[in-house]
Amino acid sequence: MTINQISVFLENKPGQLAEFTRLLEKNQIDMRALSIAETQDFGILRLIVDDPYKTVNVVKEAGYICSITPVLAVELSDKPGSLVKILTALEEGGVNVEYTYAFITRKKNAAYMVFRVNDPEKAVKLLIQNKVRPVTQDDISSLFSEN
Repeated sequence: MTINQISVFLENKPGQLAEFTRLLEKNQIDMRALSIAETQDFGILRLIVDDPYKTVNVVKEAGYICSITPVLAVELSDKPGSLVKILTALEEGGVNVEYTYAFITRKKNAAYMVFRVNDPEKAVKLLIQNKVRPVTQDDISSLFSEN
C-alpha cells in the first residue's frame, strides 16, 4: 500500500522551478505535495500528484530526467505526538526512515506525511498494527476533489 512519488532533477538556477510548474499547469496536473533537496548544481524535486503516470509522461516528453519511487503516505491527527507514534512503531519494527515530508489538506484536524523507508511492506504492516491509516494512490488522487 504505497503511493507513487515522482522525483525530478532540476538545475539549481533561477526560474527552473517556475518553468517546471508552468509545465504542470499547462497539462492540468495537480500537485498534492512537494519537497526539494538541493545541491549547488541541481535539485531533486519530489512530487506527489493527482495522476503520476500522466505526469511522468509529460515530464519525460519535456526533456526532464525523472523517476517514480514508491513511498508511504499516512493520515495522522493534527495534534502533538501523532508523528511520535508513527516513528516509534517504525523504529521498534526496525524500519529505517530515509526521508519524510508533510502536507496538509482541507480536511479539518488531519495532516499527511510522506515517508521513504527501506522496507515499505513491513512498514505498512507495522503502521496498520498501530492503528495508523496508510493512504492509497486513489486517496491521494481524490484528496482535493469537489464533493
